Amino acid sequence: MNRVVIQVQDFDVAGELAALEALGGGGVASFTGVVRGGDGLLALELEHYPAMTQAQVARIAEDAMARWPLLGVSVIHRVGRLEPGARIVFVGTASRHRTAALESCAFLIDWLKSHAPFWKKEHFEGGATEWVEARAEDEAKAKEWGG
Repeated sequence: MNRVVIQVQDFDVAGELAALEALGGGGVASFTGVVRGGDGLLALELEHYPAMTQAQVARIAEDAMARWPLLGVSVIHRVGRLEPGARIVFVGTASRHRTAALESCAFLIDWLKSHAPFWKKEHFEGGATEWVEARAEDEAKAKEWGG
């Protein structure tokens, strides 16, 4: 199982976990990211070029499958306008052993955070907008994996 989906609609975390658990491994790891609120943020808007985004995220999921003995990977990333508290990303991995599941899940979310081709714009109260820049901490985490 190697599932990569880029979509506007919300996703079913329980369903994704059930699909990974059904693969029969000893460990399933996951990360679900939500849009942070505060500081007057009304929404986060994600734009992308669909063919490029799908190809690059699929490539990194395949890389994770090659690096670790995984039974399955599920990556779902939302695009469009999302309000604080909305789910934005899901990464799940399944393996016979917890270490591979945990490490590969961390690898995937670190890569998505720093290298996935999404353009993010924050919308604030009063009409202000601001493009989100890459954070040095995220880049450093990705480099730890050789990325």
